[in-house]
Amino acid sequence: MTHLTVVNDIHSRLNRSEVREIVEVASVEDVQEVVRRAGQAGLPVCIAGGRHAMGGQQFCAGGILIDTRGLDRVLEYDADQGRITVEAGIQWPALLAYLRETPWAIGQKQTGADRLSLGGAIAANAHGRGLTMPPLVSDLEELTLVDAAGERQRCSRSVNAELFSLVVGGYGLFGVIVSATLRLAPRRKLERVVEVRELTGLAEAFDERIAQGFLYGDFQFAIDPAMDDFLHRGVFSCYRPVDDSTPIPEGQKALSREEWAQLLFLTHTDKARAFELYAAHYLETSGQIYLSDAHQFGDYVDGYHAQLDVAMSAEHQGTEMITEIYVPRARLADFMADVAADFRATAVDVIYGTVRLIERDEDSFLAWAREPWSCVIFNLHTVHTPAGLAHSEASFRRLIGHAIVRGGSYFLTYHRWATAEQLEACYPRFREFLAHKLEHDPEERFQSDWYRHYRDAFA
Repeated sequence: MTHLTVVNDIHSRLNRSEVREIVEVASVEDVQEVVRRAGQAGLPVCIAGGRHAMGGQQFCAGGILIDTRGLDRVLEYDADQGRITVEAGIQWPALLAYLRETPWAIGQKQTGADRLSLGGAIAANAHGRGLTMPPLVSDLEELTLVDAAGERQRCSRSVNAELFSLVVGGYGLFGVIVSATLRLAPRRKLERVVEVRELTGLAEAFDERIAQGFLYGDFQFAIDPAMDDFLHRGVFSCYRPVDDSTPIPEGQKALSREEWAQLLFLTHTDKARAFELYAAHYLETSGQIYLSDAHQFGDYVDGYHAQLDVAMSAEHQGTEMITEIYVPRARLADFMADVAADFRATAVDVIYGTVRLIERDEDSFLAWAREPWSCVIFNLHTVHTPAGLAHSEASFRRLIGHAIVRGGSYFLTYHRWATAEQLEACYPRFREFLAHKLEHDPEERFQSDWYRHYRDAFA
């Protein structure tokens, strides 16, 4: 009898799966050996790094899970060109540490958590809070893949270009990314400029900040449906370059882990107070100086919600599930107004949310950033009961519906609750994507619970 190992994602804890085997790899040869062995045994392979994807993209029931965290070496650093080649299991903190004594920095990463692998970021085509940036693919020079035959494939915009476009944002379905070359950006010192403002006119405010040379920014909105400012008032914080000789003073204001924990508790129990304290803190930090890479990092406590459940005497386990919605920038205000009315009517529990900008992705096949859009991230509390899961599923589907009627879309990374019709409306090339998958991997060596769900839905 085969002993199966239970795995799950870290944040939502809603992607429980049972894999046949977990193999911790430490070299490209290790990866090749696993893929070839799986081929001989007729077993599927899935790939996991930081385990933060929330749609089951990194797990495959009954499959062999390749744990890439041992692929964490820096292979080459080009100080003249601002390029770095690393193994794909490396996580952002290690990359930050390696580059710390150089003049170069990463341009963008996901925010909210740091222990995420570069390979996973590429597979999801992630993004950060840059004001004028396309997704991560724009920072990617080339990558090396181990394909379904266990062979290495070098991929870039000029070599294996189609495969490159499929792998970036392809969620591990075309092979194991084993290394990648990133284009770096000069490390800058940035001043944070904060104001608390309304959503009305936000698109113009972003444009003004961009015209003034600001590089990063977002708008973190109020979350209490009992207040008039729900999803409308927010903390607008942006970052502009200052002279590199500007000192970073000791003792700049920052929330401690204990203060973060208290804020998290309040987002579940007293949302108005949580926003009041958060806004006050951010206003106090306006004018502080940060490094362009380090300011994208923050503290994330794995399993934080278990402590919250105890503190709240919760009857059932709960976590947050994220979704990210894209709408034309001119439609942001009416989208948020409709969502506020929807959430009030259906008792949706918003824990955190933010608005960012994204530029068009010209490189990946299954592009989510098809236009220069507003990105709206919602972190919704989800109770782990049949009724709680059904409530969140319906909420996320309605959010996607609000985007679709405005010509918008959503991010595939966070859940698999979208209907097949919604997915195809937002990703019109998805059937083509599935066909390319079978061209490159006819035996479906690389699978995931997410892939099986939508493959079957489109069968």
